[in-house]
Amino acid sequence: MAGALSGFTVDVLFYPIDTIKTRLQSSQGFLAAGGFKGVYRGIGSTALGSAPGASIFFVTYERMKSKISKELPDIFGESGSFGPPGLHMVSASIAEVAACMIRVPTEVVKSRQQTSTYGSKTTTFQAFRTVFKESGIRGYYRGFAGTVGREIPFTCIQFPLYENLKLQMSRSSLFGNDKVSKEGKSQAQLVRELPTWQAGLAGSVAGAIAAGLTTPLDVVKTRIMLHRLPPGVNTKILPTLRHIAKNEGAKALFSGFVPRTLWIGFGGAVFLGTFDAGVKVLDG
Repeated sequence: MAGALSGFTVDVLFYPIDTIKTRLQSSQGFLAAGGFKGVYRGIGSTALGSAPGASIFFVTYERMKSKISKELPDIFGESGSFGPPGLHMVSASIAEVAACMIRVPTEVVKSRQQTSTYGSKTTTFQAFRTVFKESGIRGYYRGFAGTVGREIPFTCIQFPLYENLKLQMSRSSLFGNDKVSKEGKSQAQLVRELPTWQAGLAGSVAGAIAAGLTTPLDVVKTRIMLHRLPPGVNTKILPTLRHIAKNEGAKALFSGFVPRTLWIGFGGAVFLGTFDAGVKVLDG
């Protein structure tokens, strides 16, 4: 429930920034893709898919953290060879793959509406139906590998950094947490007791850094999802990456860098902060 609330809140709240980012990354160009007009176009698919996608992510992530640390303490325990960072990378990567089963169809429909691929007055249902007519069920998963290829590096940067920032904050005099009793408490307990606004701040910093570094992969993912022709150069990760760099220059790989970084930076505070608050409320 906490994951569903956080996913829905952040996706709807920051949707216009996501639309601008997608249009900047489109091969047809920002203005041809719609410019600043109709920035809420396609929000229906996001509203339907964001809650279950985020819910699956957090349920899987929290479950994997607990199970992997218990099953492989010598590798992923607090004093294991890979330690907490490795645990967070593996858990978040598994969670991202699970969430992409819902996230990718949502993003395919959303990105095509955002760039008016089927016309500026096409409804979410019409776009959903058109994707099926063109490519069948496989059409909804156009860009699945590209999305996973973006999400895993992103999450391997974001979540270890997020979890570490929370841990450092829980011990920091800068945030006044050094005066809180820590006797007999584990790292997980210290992090869980961190004030929600601090968890949100950690999520914002971690999200912005991860978003900026993985922008080229996001550009590739967007191009693949918008591609409507038979399989070719714009349907695979590495060929698409090389094609963009060769024909449009390296600068094109960072199209939408500013809105993506702002969106996920501010969104990270809302997304992870809302999740943290939701868990605390539901836990009583």
